[in-house]
Amino acid sequence: MNFSELVRIRQSVRSYQERPVEPEKLQAIVESVRLAPSASNAQPWTLIIIDEPLLKDKVASATFSSTISFNRFSLEAPVIAVLTVETPKVITQIAGWLKRREFSLIDLGIAAEHVCLQAADVGIGTCMLGWFDERAIKRLLNIPRSTRVGLLITLGYAVEGYPVRSKSRKDTDVMSRHNAYRR
Repeated sequence: MNFSELVRIRQSVRSYQERPVEPEKLQAIVESVRLAPSASNAQPWTLIIIDEPLLKDKVASATFSSTISFNRFSLEAPVIAVLTVETPKVITQIAGWLKRREFSLIDLGIAAEHVCLQAADVGIGTCMLGWFDERAIKRLLNIPRSTRVGLLITLGYAVEGYPVRSKSRKDTDVMSRHNAYRR
């Protein structure tokens, strides 16, 4: 499929089949992150693929609580990817400080979208999660205290008949400008 088709079909999936994701598809996703661009080619992330069911359920359980339950669907996903934020190269740190930009977070977003687009290309649904108990996930995955967990991504096959994106997108004339910022 071409890129335009790929970005049209990629959407957040919040209901998954009880079907494992094939190792070769997970490897294609890992490879897409390896090739993701980053400031100064720093690649300031570590990608952790969790597909061992008991560990995956523990990680999924750290994305919701009795009061905040909107990520409960993560228990259904057969795989969770975790992206950590690693210390970038010194040149990238200096540039970020001078320009007041968090390049490593921008880079992490690019890597995360590579996960989601590659997954969509091989028929796997995804959903990025920013709400989670970072301390619990660090403990479960032996992530050093000094390393931040950037985000989690659920991966799996959407249930049969999963609805196509229902929320409309902003019109281009609302979300974009040409040559200047004006309304």
